Amino acid sequence: MRAVDDIIREFRAIADNPKKAMEDYKKETGKGAVGIMPVYCPEEIVHAAGYLPMGMWGTQKKTISKARTYWPPFACSIMQSVTELMAEGVYDDLEAVIFSVPCDTLKCMSQKWQGKATAIVFTHPQNRKDAYAVANVFCREEYAIVKEKLENILGVTITTRDLQRSIDIYNENRQVCRDFCDLAADYAGRIKPSERHAVIKARWFMEKSRHTALLKELIEAVKAEPKPEFKGKKIIVTGIMAEPYEVLDIFEENGFAIVADDLAQESRQFRQDVPQDADPLMALAKAWNNFDGCSLATDEFKPKGKIIIDAVKKYDADAVIVCMMKFCDPEEFDYPILLQEFEPEGIRSLFIEIDQESTAFEQVKTRVQTFAEIL
Repeated sequence: MRAVDDIIREFRAIADNPKKAMEDYKKETGKGAVGIMPVYCPEEIVHAAGYLPMGMWGTQKKTISKARTYWPPFACSIMQSVTELMAEGVYDDLEAVIFSVPCDTLKCMSQKWQGKATAIVFTHPQNRKDAYAVANVFCREEYAIVKEKLENILGVTITTRDLQRSIDIYNENRQVCRDFCDLAADYAGRIKPSERHAVIKARWFMEKSRHTALLKELIEAVKAEPKPEFKGKKIIVTGIMAEPYEVLDIFEENGFAIVADDLAQESRQFRQDVPQDADPLMALAKAWNNFDGCSLATDEFKPKGKIIIDAVKKYDADAVIVCMMKFCDPEEFDYPILLQEFEPEGIRSLFIEIDQESTAFEQVKTRVQTFAEIL
């Protein structure tokens, strides 16, 4: 059995070098990769085609310059970073790029795309609950368009059997990811915030059955170790993403362990399975319309607060840290609602801003240090 740290280093190497992961996949299979723009895309369709779905979440950039041709300075930080990378040719080796458009910035981004890879755009139904059956049909047809366009671009045929197999592979990965997150909470004194993040982030750049196998190996290795006592504070993080590693290291330095998350880049991707259905495209459509708890998935009853509150109770968390992506309007609109729901429950929370153009983290460090002292 390999050591825990060795397995985590493998995950970290993949998470930190997506280009190499894509090149390795192409060497192994002869097939390339399809870009997956944030936040919710039926990746199983790409997987069923035999190509590698590659998450496109931008990166930490010291300066944003080329993207200013496309965006005003107050546009979403992720889109600024992705556009900068597009202009630098980073995504030129992709076979296609798939856009969901749940917010205004993503709608604009899909129209502004100038990369070599062909853009495939689809729309999720937002009126999902009151018109569930109609929403399922609409969403299925949108996914069918994605499937047809992918088949034409890649020169492949995606069968019902291929899709069902991919759904099964993804559902297994979702379950193992949930198991890992619970294990990380149980071993809060062993799994650092940055390590937890790297393990989950790597799944965006790995074929899912391979990620599942490596994650199972990690889980067994962790369980074989004695459980160290954790004397710090347990937190739940919510938002679009909690990057870069410098932010996660600040959490660790102040005695925080992440026992659960409500992040679009992380647990929101795997907290529920795709249901069984004879029609796999309909199964994927139902999964979207059953999904709750994200500002980008419209629900007039705003269930995100209750989901976080339930997690606080389940994992006996001491606090919630809201990682607000800079200039993310949907998340900003929901933040006051979260505060109103946390207060009567006695849940303490901290707001920090995530900016992919930032290179200095002193403000975050000061806020987290102060919050740790208050707790």
